Amino acid sequence: MQLAYLSLTNFRNYARLETALPNTALVLHGENAQGKTNFLESIYYLATMHSPYTSIDRHLLHWATENEPLPYARVAADVQTRRARERLEVTLMIERGPDGSPRFRKVVKVNGVEKRIGQAVGVATVVLFLPRDLALIEGAPADRRRFMDVTLSQIVPDYAEALDQYERTLPQRNALLRRIGEGVSQPKELAYWDEQLVEAGARLIAGRQMFLRELEIEAQRVHYDLTGRLETLTLRYQPSFVPTAEGDGQRSFEVLGFDLHREVSAAEVAPQFAEQLELERGESIRRGVTLSGPHRDELRILINERDAGLYGSRGQARTAVLALKLAERAWMGHRTGETPILLLDDVAAELDAKRREYLLERVQDAGQTLITTAELSIFPAEFLGHVPVWTVEAGRIRKPS
Repeated sequence: MQLAYLSLTNFRNYARLETALPNTALVLHGENAQGKTNFLESIYYLATMHSPYTSIDRHLLHWATENEPLPYARVAADVQTRRARERLEVTLMIERGPDGSPRFRKVVKVNGVEKRIGQAVGVATVVLFLPRDLALIEGAPADRRRFMDVTLSQIVPDYAEALDQYERTLPQRNALLRRIGEGVSQPKELAYWDEQLVEAGARLIAGRQMFLRELEIEAQRVHYDLTGRLETLTLRYQPSFVPTAEGDGQRSFEVLGFDLHREVSAAEVAPQFAEQLELERGESIRRGVTLSGPHRDELRILINERDAGLYGSRGQARTAVLALKLAERAWMGHRTGETPILLLDDVAAELDAKRREYLLERVQDAGQTLITTAELSIFPAEFLGHVPVWTVEAGRIRKPS
């Protein structure tokens, strides 16, 4: 997969940019706050329809648009795959309502035809690697759930649909639980929302189990290489309740986590999720929240059977994250037949020489990779001699002549 052409209008600090992109590794060099990260963010946003840096889309609009009659930003790209070339476009705009109040709109198009957001996710696929991705090891459970959700949503349309349904249903159910607790609504009203939550939640759990089972194989291979075969990386999925495998009476979710080698389908999870919601209904009403479901799942990363987030060193955490990111790219490639675009935002400076060399060896001839840096000196001269280096300054790109 290649992002062949990128067009930015009023996106972050880019007032206007039109550029073709090479289908190789590319280094974006410049001082801090010049637009290197914004460049990668625009590509990630096109692929996932979310920014990795803000949850508020209107923050993506160039500051200079504030006083314009119709403030807007547009990100568009030509995406070349083995099958076709497609045009992907997102326009963010602030319109005035009938009463004069501002109203934000997000319009997504594929090949000029307006689409729902979920229909556009997956047209381009990306893997983003940031210095703060150590949160995959050391951060909150939400960071690891986001890692699973972003990857799966790009590759498995059914998962993206289930995630959207779950995220729309959960707040509705929680609001109803609070109303029931206040005596305003009746418990029987939960039936509709429970059905929606169970149907979507079962698909999420089954999807995560499938993903982690396949990802672990790739990650262990990379991690073995990085550690000289001295350490074994293991993924442990810990869902918020304990379904069992159908028929044999053996638990597929063990005390310490999901048995990744025993697949449990969404159809098997669903009735047990429904039973769990019923069992905890009283407590959920009392507390006004849904106590079980994918929104409370956890993923732990183990090294030699010890939790890396609790007992691992900073070096072990960096190695584990590097292994996960390279495995994520490989998994996405195996699933789609297209190597996803790899975005490395100032990551090289955070890695020691050994890990940096390992990473660069694997990206130089492995599809489109965009690397940002403020320090060219950290890259081997041989590497820089084989890849283009563009300079980023104040929202402008300067290419070597």
